[in-house]
Amino acid sequence: MSEKNDFTITRVFDAPRNLVWKVHTEPEHLAKWWGPKGFKMLACNLDLRPGGLFHYGMESPDGLKMWGKFVYREIQPQQKLVFVVSFSDENGGTTRHPMSSSWPLEVLNTATFTEKDGKTTMIIKGHPINAAKDEEAVFFSAFDGMNQGFNGTYDQFEEYLKSITNSN
Repeated sequence: MSEKNDFTITRVFDAPRNLVWKVHTEPEHLAKWWGPKGFKMLACNLDLRPGGLFHYGMESPDGLKMWGKFVYREIQPQQKLVFVVSFSDENGGTTRHPMSSSWPLEVLNTATFTEKDGKTTMIIKGHPINAAKDEEAVFFSAFDGMNQGFNGTYDQFEEYLKSITNSN
């Protein structure tokens, strides 16, 4: 898979890298910002180590419950996270997307964090792995919606960052 086919999102946060990292890797912080706007976090469990799991449950404003998980492959503190993203059930078993049976079961994401002048640039790149051609096609056709979803989530992240830096 060539990098030009990756879904990529870049965000710059007005916060030092150690704080951006902390808010990405501690469950008490993740529970406050992760997921689509308006969703309620039902569960947020994190075992941050290679082979470890971030397992979470959310409920939409109309009552739809969804579960997801990250399985960490590589962790370079304050620099890089490599993880496989999947939808899951309440017990952490991999499941199909609740609204798209042809969404890939697994998406490999790499998030990098760099700091310059007290601001942190985060770049996330992702692509399907172990996917059929039709699943890849669905993924690659969904970049606009994925941009909206990730940016909405990271808008919440930015608001949360401001709230914890202003309270100190």
